[in-house]
Amino acid sequence: MTIERAVAEPARSAWTLADEEALLIGMLQRYTPSGAERALSEWLCGRLDVSALRGEVDAVGNFIAELPATVDRPEPPCVLLGHLDTVSGAIPVRREGERLYGRGAVDAKGPLAAFIAATLRLAASPAPRRRAVIVVGAVEEEAATSRGARAVLDRWRPAYTIIGEPSGASAVTLGYKGRLLVSYRIEQPVAHTARPEEGVCARAVAFWQTAQQAAEQWNAAQAPPNGPATYFDALMPSLRAINSGSDGFTEWCELEIGYRLPPDFDAAALEAWLMQAARAEGAQLTCRGAEAAYRAPRHGPLVSAFVRAMRAGGIAPAFKLKTGTSDMNVVGPVWNCPLLAYGPGDSALDHTPNEHIVLPEYFQAIAILERALAELVYTPAQG
Repeated sequence: MTIERAVAEPARSAWTLADEEALLIGMLQRYTPSGAERALSEWLCGRLDVSALRGEVDAVGNFIAELPATVDRPEPPCVLLGHLDTVSGAIPVRREGERLYGRGAVDAKGPLAAFIAATLRLAASPAPRRRAVIVVGAVEEEAATSRGARAVLDRWRPAYTIIGEPSGASAVTLGYKGRLLVSYRIEQPVAHTARPEEGVCARAVAFWQTAQQAAEQWNAAQAPPNGPATYFDALMPSLRAINSGSDGFTEWCELEIGYRLPPDFDAAALEAWLMQAARAEGAQLTCRGAEAAYRAPRHGPLVSAFVRAMRAGGIAPAFKLKTGTSDMNVVGPVWNCPLLAYGPGDSALDHTPNEHIVLPEYFQAIAILERALAELVYTPAQG
């Protein structure tokens, strides 16, 4: 069943589950690959214009909304940092039973919609708030730039940060691996294929195999005594693309290689080694998109608030470490505050043609967020 009904009705101070579903549907109906997020930012601002959560669009196109503190001397805010953009590939928005399909349903419009809905639930409470709640829908998280997150690094010094990424409603994510992107190009004069010299494609593949073997050796050297390193602690290269061609005089081959980096890894040393190996073959190599891995502590007031919120809903909490990257890698080292990633959705569906979210889990995540945030932002009762 294709969803065609309009979702432009204004927000109210106390939203229903139907409103929260309509919010997510409206977000999914606006296709936002990286670089094309502004229309969604503006739509969200208009939808929240009559609510307690007033929105704005900043200079780079981020959607930002704040539920202000209501005490005279507020404490530093709680920042909920999600993202607006998705990978390419529009998916028709449709509902099949309890499943809602659409690009970004999991990564990461579902988590961002849950942030907005939970904050609006808080807004309906008369309890005094000792800290503001700030919701950010960042641009270009799926690009190597993380432009939206970088644009707000100096805007706040939060007490707590929650990253909007799919962990599943019953888990929190405490870490993401780092990243390095590598472009390799080798050229040589065209030679007859009957000659014994290796062609550029064979030489490029040999470079990839050398890089792969070096990573395997590094992982073996780092492995604990009782077995191989976990995926989170391993250096993981992947060959993302290979292209070749010729103009009749020169033949060339290009590789795109991505690395997932473990914690405390020397990315600069890896870049230097790759550069030296490429130059030895007469190839050109460039590196970009470097991000260090980030792992948050498992204990502290933010994690404890989520654990209590889950248990209050009858859920046994789980903890995850992800082999991808997120805006946690960008803001974690700078804000240096308790943080974790949370959001509804199965991350195995990220970037896939079958991306969808299960609506009961979406509502469950909203309720957990509401409980956890209430513990963090309400002024304690005076005894």
